[in-house]
Formats: sequence, structure tokens, C-alpha cells
Amino acid sequence: MGRFRCDLATQRWGWSDETFHIHGFEPGDVVPTTTLVLAHRHPDDRERVSGILQGAACTGEPFSSVHRIMDAQGRERTLTMVGQGRLDPDTREVRELVGYFVDITTALRAQAGEAASAAIRASAVSRAGIEQAKGIIAFVLNIDVEEAFEHLRRASNETNVAVREIARQVVEAASVKKLSATDIANVLAAPPNAHDLSWAMRAGTISAGVPR
Repeated sequence: MGRFRCDLATQRWGWSDETFHIHGFEPGDVVPTTTLVLAHRHPDDRERVSGILQGAACTGEPFSSVHRIMDAQGRERTLTMVGQGRLDPDTREVRELVGYFVDITTALRAQAGEAASAAIRASAVSRAGIEQAKGIIAFVLNIDVEEAFEHLRRASNETNVAVREIARQVVEAASVKKLSATDIANVLAAPPNAHDLSWAMRAGTISAGVPR
């Protein structure tokens, strides 16, 4: 986290050592100005940040932003900027902007990594269920696994239910009883709002039995 101060009359900025480092500079390497600050904002975020600073310069009200920068080494970073205006005691006009930059790049990358890992784990679980369902259908109907997947895919298209959900129903049905070709057909014809086997039990299309 680094501090900043912007003199609105001169457009010169005062940076703490940490703010220099956040922007990829050593303290004293450059003289920070509004032009320099905006030049290091990511092109897609620059206009938005400029608007926030201009608004704060007019009103002096607290402001905040999450945006990207390109530091002096060309590395992309994500910062949180928070600050507010200070008024001239005589004119009551906004004299300067003061606040902090917080580098949240590492935290965001960690969060993104955790989200990606969770998505991969969920995908693996979903895929495992589909593979299991393919094996059940292939065994019961005496077909190969590619044909079995085609049954799942066709059922998904016709019922507007995700393949993974239909696969889950097949696996669940197989845990209830030994399935016949008719049972497979009934499960694959599940209505769009089916989330469990209760619909099939009520309709009598699959009878409860002792799990295998």
C-alpha cells in the first residue's frame, strides 16, 4: 500500500516510496504528474480513472476505483485507489487530492487460481458421472460407449436438460435397481424439470427396488 497526494494547481503528485515501487520505479526515478499517472493506467481503464480524478477535483468527495496499470517494466498490475479532496481553508475550493494505492494483483491471482481449481474439480466430478452413465447405458443396451454418449446427448437436446444431469439420473437409477432397456429409455426421457428420481417413482416408470 502506498500514499499519494496530488496538487491540483500544478498537477504534481507526491508519492510514498511504496507508490513508486507499485508503479515499477525506484523513489526519485521520475517526477509524478497527472499525465504520468494516467499514462501508466491500462488503456481500457484510463478514461474511467481520468473521469474519477476530474470528478473528485471538482467536488472533493471521497472516491475509489479498482483498475489496472502497466508499470515501468511493462507488467500489468491491479490496484485499488481510494482518496478524497482537501479544501483550501480560504477559498473552500478543492486544493489537492490525497489517498492510497493498494496493489491487489497477488490477491486477485490467488483468487482466480482457487476459482480455476474449483472449476476443474467440478468438471472432473461431472465428467466422471458422465463416464459412469455411459458405461451403464452401454452395458444395458449392449452398445459401445460412443453410442451410449449419443443417447445422452440426444436426450439432453430433446429435454433441454444438461448431459451431466441426465447422467446423474442414470447413475442414481442404477443404484436403486438393476436397469432394463425400458428403464434406460424412461430415464432418458426425463422432463426438463426433473432433478431427482421422485418423478419417475410417482409415475411408476421406475419401481423402487433393493440396490445392487
